[in-house]
Amino acid sequence: MVDFHGIIYAYGGTPNLDQLVRTRTAASMPFCGRYRLIDFALSSMMNAGIHNVGVIMQRDYQSLLDHLGSGKDWDMGRKIGGLKMLPPFGLPEYHTGNYNGTIEALNAVRTYVESIREKNIVMMHGNLAANLDLEDILRRHIKSGAEITAICTDSTPEYKHHRYIVDADGFARKMAFNQHGAGEGIASLEAYVISKELLLGFMDYCFTENKYHFHRDAIANYLENGGKVNVCVHSGYAKRIMSTESYFRSSMEALSPDVRSELFPVDRPVRTKSEEDVSTYYGENAVSKCSLVADGCIVEGELKGSVVFSDVRIGKGAKLTNCIVMRGCRIGEGVELTNCIVDKNCSIGAYQTLMGSPALPIVIPKSSKI
Repeated sequence: MVDFHGIIYAYGGTPNLDQLVRTRTAASMPFCGRYRLIDFALSSMMNAGIHNVGVIMQRDYQSLLDHLGSGKDWDMGRKIGGLKMLPPFGLPEYHTGNYNGTIEALNAVRTYVESIREKNIVMMHGNLAANLDLEDILRRHIKSGAEITAICTDSTPEYKHHRYIVDADGFARKMAFNQHGAGEGIASLEAYVISKELLLGFMDYCFTENKYHFHRDAIANYLENGGKVNVCVHSGYAKRIMSTESYFRSSMEALSPDVRSELFPVDRPVRTKSEEDVSTYYGENAVSKCSLVADGCIVEGELKGSVVFSDVRIGKGAKLTNCIVMRGCRIGEGVELTNCIVDKNCSIGAYQTLMGSPALPIVIPKSSKI
């Protein structure tokens, strides 16, 4: 799709992720043993033929920079165009606090948006775990003749969200804001296909009126003045990771073959940073049931319903049930962990026992020693 440009929001730490985003953004959260959440947005765009993408950042983005590099793993490492990292362009007013909304984030990189050559822009959040068929969505957007298309989900998000009330012609002319649970209309994934001209109009309006939010300010004003939004529904797995609980739950759901088939369909591959490693070694008494284990690990204990990233050592007699263990961790002999998230480079000494619950998993902060 030569006339489409991508923008990914990766500036938010998402406060309800708490300790997991102390040194990273939500978009760079490790997921499914070897990926980062932003891989889904980048790969969806890559699979649709979009190779010019800007990633909006603000702070705590060193982890994201290390992961994305030049963008070559997503075929976006190019001299002209390609993948661009977008901090707030040196504007002092955008270096204090956090962005109040996506429109403020866009205005912080306004010169970049103005320089986009393509007529249309695809906007997505970097913490969305979904493999979107963007090629089909873009075709439907073009066919509709709309200036803006909202990408929605047929499921009900667990967090506060917005819902489009769709007319018989497939267009929405009104919207329900800040909804909890199921209700009238279709839930927005806060992903859009929009003309560059209309987006700049939204940005101008909000800047002039001192407003910050894409939905309750820009979209609300657009609909009030007779605008209409085309709606496309993504029927596969789609979860925005907004809290520690949703991250844990989505990681456990990804252990299901049915969910993995929706997240990683053969015809729409998900790419990530290339890190070649040796195969994982399983000891004589090792057990691994319903678990995802990356390369480069040594497993001599028991795993059940767990996700283990690369370069992890699990000692003899250790038992891990419903756990997420990130890269570089060392789990000692006889350790028992249940419903735990162990962040990168942690070390847990022999014969420790930690037990959380699915609704309130224990989080062991990065580089901790227990």
